[in-house]
Amino acid sequence: MNLTHAQLGQEYTITGIDTDDEELDNFLFTLGCYTGEPITVVSQLNGSYVVSVKDGRYNINRDLAEAISI
Repeated sequence: MNLTHAQLGQEYTITGIDTDDEELDNFLFTLGCYTGEPITVVSQLNGSYVVSVKDGRYNINRDLAEAISI
């Protein structure tokens, strides 16, 4: 399942990143989004997701959330 199906406040482990865009893969990697890392959806509003990864919180759009498998 991908991040769009996550329950708010529950910690999940990233099982993969599914994109065809190497630049997008690199961007997510710089945020700390890679296989094995814990991730939590803090809030969701109008197709935008606030996620907590490592020590940071990031706002990502639905396309990025769909690319992150948990």
